[in-house]
This record gives sequence, structure tokens and C-alpha cells, in this order.
Amino acid sequence: MSTEKSANGLDFKMLVSEQGTASQLPALQRFEARDGTALAYRHYPSESPTALIVLHGSGTDSKYLATFAQALADAGAAVVYTPDVRGHGPSPQRRGDIDYIDQLEDDLADFIYHIKTENSVVSQVVVGGHSSGGGLAVRFAGGEYGHLASAYLLLAPYLGHDAPTVRNNSGGWAEPSVAKIIALSLLNKLGVTSLNGLTVLRFNLPPEYRNGSETLAYSYRLMTGFNPSNYRDELRSINVPSLFLSGAEDEALFADRFESTVRPHIPDAEIVTVPGTSHLGLLVSEEGIEVVRHWLQGV
Repeated sequence: MSTEKSANGLDFKMLVSEQGTASQLPALQRFEARDGTALAYRHYPSESPTALIVLHGSGTDSKYLATFAQALADAGAAVVYTPDVRGHGPSPQRRGDIDYIDQLEDDLADFIYHIKTENSVVSQVVVGGHSSGGGLAVRFAGGEYGHLASAYLLLAPYLGHDAPTVRNNSGGWAEPSVAKIIALSLLNKLGVTSLNGLTVLRFNLPPEYRNGSETLAYSYRLMTGFNPSNYRDELRSINVPSLFLSGAEDEALFADRFESTVRPHIPDAEIVTVPGTSHLGLLVSEEGIEVVRHWLQGV
């Protein structure tokens, strides 16, 4: 993949190539969350008894995961599901917002129930995610539903603004309203949540890469619910197989710091860095996909 970068430091060319295959994407399907909302996902069939859920990163939706998901399904490594996280996608109920901070975890638990109900072949569910989606997977692992996952696949996961693995403002991709975030965090500690719908985070997706389905601003509750609460505690809660995969040329994260950041909390984690691979390029890297395929077949 080309390493030519946009002004904010990220290489978005992959988004264009993936959007160009939109006509070949599996159609969006729907499942009903506990609040009655119909949430969208894509399904990549396989006869494997392993179901892999891959959560997309911030600002976008499940489309860019297509090459990665299809390759793993075609290889028989897993049946793959890529949901559009609530507040994202072509036509969300409220773009860039959710109802309460823990709602994304509830949605993911509901989705796992849906998969097990609809696909009787599935005997285990691997929860995975890329970038902020990886952060949500880590948050899920440390929450009340973490036991629902048989393993965790963390693809260049965002572990939080204070993690050693994160570059300043994720390499220029994110623009947080720091003062507003601090104020709302303090109010939440006091039990005041009425202002959690305020916008506190914006993303720098260049106009030439936009197609109308991007989500370029987050409310406080969506930003908070999409990220780990305390990555150290949540990592320590992972007591099932886990793979941390990142690209050596990641523009948003320090790939060489995952070993020292993750290993103290998950001694048995598999931590792999793919040479010559960027943050988004990880999802189309043949070498990276092969690492995941081999790991999944051993889970």
C-alpha cells in the first residue's frame, strides 16, 4: 500500500479503493437491539464454527473492512460479521450520538445473542476491532459482557489518550475539545449527565475521501463509550486468547510500544507487528490477514 499521506498524517487511499467495491459488498442486514432500534451489519458467510465480529474505527463504517472480512471468510477461518456501530453508517438514527455511555456494549452483547440465535453452527465468538473499534472491544472485555467472547482480536487498537501507544491526537486524525471533555468528565463524576450530548470530538477526513456516510463529530457519550474506560484494568480482565496486530508504519499509533504496554497486563497475548504497513493498510495487508487466519484457526 502506498505510504503517501494526507495533511493530517493518515493514508486514506484504501478508503477509496474499498468504496469502489461497494457494489460487491454484502447487503446490509439488521438486528434489533434491546431498545427496539434496528442496527445494521454485514455478514461474510463461512462454514467455520467460529464467528468473528470486527468493529470499525472512528468516523467511518463497516465498508472498509470488506477485504479483510472476505479474505478470512473465504479461507474458512471464521464466519465474519462487521456491524455499523450505533451512530454511524449510511443512515443512523442519530449520527455521532448514542443514548447513554454504555450503550455500545449493550448493542454488542445483543449482536452476539443475535448471531448465536441465527447461526446454530457457531460454537465460539471472537470479538475484534480496528482502531477505536479495538478500543471498544477492550472496553467490552472489561465490562459485564466480557465473558461472552472466546477470544479477542485487537487490530491497531486505540487504548485511550493516555496510553503510551497513542500518538498526539492520533497522528492528527482527531481534534478533541479538551476543556469541554474535562468539564463533562467532572460533571459525570457528580452524577450530572444532561450535557453528554454535546459535541466534543471531530475528525479530519479530507473532503476528497468523503461519500456522505462518514461521521465526523462525536458527542461526549459516544466518544466515551467507544473508548476504553481504563485500558490497564480492562486488559488485565482478558483471560482468553488475544492477538494484538499493528503495522510498523502506523501513523496514529506507536506500533513498537504495544509489547511494553500490553505484555505486563496480558502475559500470554500474541503481539505482532506487520512490516511496512500503515494504520488503514493493516486491513488489506496480505501478511496481516495471514497472521489473523493462522491465529483464528488455532483459537
